[in-house]
Amino acid sequence: MKTQFIELANEGVSLTAYILDSSPELSNWEKRPAVLVIPGGAYKFCSDREAEPVAMAFCARGYNAFVLRYSIGEGKAAFPRPLDDAKQALSMIREKADEWNIEVDKIAAIGFSAGGHLCASLSAMSDIKPNASILCYPCILESMSSILAEPIPSVDAYVDANTPPTFIVSSREDGAVPIENSLRYADALEKAGVDFEMHIYAKGHHGFSLANSVVYSHMDALEYNKHLSGWFDICMTWLNKTFGIK
Repeated sequence: MKTQFIELANEGVSLTAYILDSSPELSNWEKRPAVLVIPGGAYKFCSDREAEPVAMAFCARGYNAFVLRYSIGEGKAAFPRPLDDAKQALSMIREKADEWNIEVDKIAAIGFSAGGHLCASLSAMSDIKPNASILCYPCILESMSSILAEPIPSVDAYVDANTPPTFIVSSREDGAVPIENSLRYADALEKAGVDFEMHIYAKGHHGFSLANSVVYSHMDALEYNKHLSGWFDICMTWLNKTFGIK
């Protein structure tokens, strides 16, 4: 694997690339799909547990992965500045597709919490879109602005037929981001005729990420985590089917 750290245009913003090695022994992977990972953190910070561990999980499934650390903090996170960061990152991945051995039409984006808002914005509000979108306990609604560094627009209002296929996972137990956010976005996707799949778990504290002992802060819930962590396998099945990967 090769790693590369790239500073983007806005101050403090970066893209970390994790590029898997090519090999004649890996004949099924002449070019690879890719995923842009967008951590959460209320637009106040970028959560480490939703960054590199998630990228490594995708790499283990044959994807090249990229972690975006976008504009955060009061003032710097004012919209649409974080969206500009995400657009620059996605554009760079597409522009360097040959160099990084990527299938240009198989680039997904995954976002968690506030990163889910940014991922949804990239999918619904941007002229530069991923080919598939994965939203994990996403902030979607303007009403979430009170817990974030800066006010946000309600992304569901921007969903249209050009929004890419979307996978949504969230939890009824989430005390930070109510599932109304996921439900409203799913409703917008349905009305726009966009393919989507949604899984809402009964339990799972906010920020469960991959829901394993490496990343999950609520160790008291480890028994249920064995069920909750299954979301990633389900997601990979959906994503590979969406991209036509067997």
